[in-house]
Amino acid sequence: MGYTLVLSVIYLIQLLTALVKVRRQARRKISEDHMRYADSKNLLPISLIVPAHNEQENIVQNVKDLLNLDYPQLEVIVVNDGSTDDTHRRMVEAFRLYPIEGAVKVQLPTKEVHNVYYNTDYPNLYYIDKENGGKSDALNAGINQSQYPLFVCLDADSRIERNALLILGEEFLKDTTTVVAGGFVRIANGSVIENGEWKRFDIPKRMVERFQIVEYFRSFLAGRLSWGKALLIVSGAFGVFNKQVVIDAGGYRTDTIGEDMEIVVRIHHFMRSNKRKYTVKFCPEAVCWTQGPMSISDLKSQRRRWQIGLFDTLRYHITMTLNPRYRTVGLLSIPYHWIFEFLGTAVETLGYFIIPFSLLMGELNLYFFILYLMLAVMLGIMLSVGGVILEQNTRKGCMSSAQAMKLSLYAILENFGYRQMVTLFRFTGIIRYRKYKGSWGMIRRREFNTMAERKNS
Repeated sequence: MGYTLVLSVIYLIQLLTALVKVRRQARRKISEDHMRYADSKNLLPISLIVPAHNEQENIVQNVKDLLNLDYPQLEVIVVNDGSTDDTHRRMVEAFRLYPIEGAVKVQLPTKEVHNVYYNTDYPNLYYIDKENGGKSDALNAGINQSQYPLFVCLDADSRIERNALLILGEEFLKDTTTVVAGGFVRIANGSVIENGEWKRFDIPKRMVERFQIVEYFRSFLAGRLSWGKALLIVSGAFGVFNKQVVIDAGGYRTDTIGEDMEIVVRIHHFMRSNKRKYTVKFCPEAVCWTQGPMSISDLKSQRRRWQIGLFDTLRYHITMTLNPRYRTVGLLSIPYHWIFEFLGTAVETLGYFIIPFSLLMGELNLYFFILYLMLAVMLGIMLSVGGVILEQNTRKGCMSSAQAMKLSLYAILENFGYRQMVTLFRFTGIIRYRKYKGSWGMIRRREFNTMAERKNS
């Protein structure tokens, strides 16, 4: 019981820290115009690497959107990781691609690359067709093909806002020690995105999708802002990396399904071990939209995978735990993830069964339990509603007052079932680790909403 209260207080501190940082950034950036860098020759060129496995619904439109992003010099590298659907045919036909000889480069080991495709009409587009090896293997293949010093890991079902790359690229320009810069991934379900541009925020119809929106505000936005340079996770859906640092660190591990967290922790590990100066940044104003699970079964698969990836990363880098050599990362960030994000999931789940049993057996004072429950629920509601407030401060004008009120209601309701359900899903990742390790699971996708579709619906 005490664990839940301690965790809630930690989350509250993270939320307040994030609010302070957002206000500070807003004052500092109020006169900044990121578009002034759109034609700048000072920004480092970027390679956009898009691993794709069975992404026929969105892949062509997504690539078209990426080719139209505001950035002075970029290339798009789509890696078809052994898709069994129509992804390959749609890509080849849509962009009239043809195989080019001698184009396969090897810096990092990968599964067999069948062909690299190209079309001079799209000089900054490359398409790699390879044997299935998983997302990490596809990213390594993309790194091999890339020619620029920075690369972006981008999910095939995501949409980057037009100025997002400029915002992240600017971080590498302003601070040359930057090795990783992550953007904020928002749930696109219900919203209107057309030609790569966010048009309108809307609340989806399904409750499971609404709860995820609130959860992203509370857990991911607040959590990642508060950790600062000790951040362990840059979302696999959207992050910019220094390519040479990633290669020096060994590239992406192919024996984990939590590659996004593992690569960031390994960069911390590598840079500290080699006494190299570096910094990791999170920029909430650089936005990427992605599709969240639309069903409870898909949500279960996703959260189980995240928990397995967390455990993989923590055990691979266990020597960093409480090691002063790794400073804040080793002394605070990694122990926090061990205690509250990994072991805490088991503690909380067991509490759901032990506490009612203790009440029935008379081992727990009913009056004390009611007080504890009221306090825990109040803290949970404060955190959830605070997440909505944080979102409004981060992205003013994104949602209407009515939408904010509606999401605040779901922020309250989230504490009565949804959060407990997600905890149970994560717990299955622990107890069924051996069975699901290496299994991504399938999450159903659909095409993004457009304005025309909204008018006809």
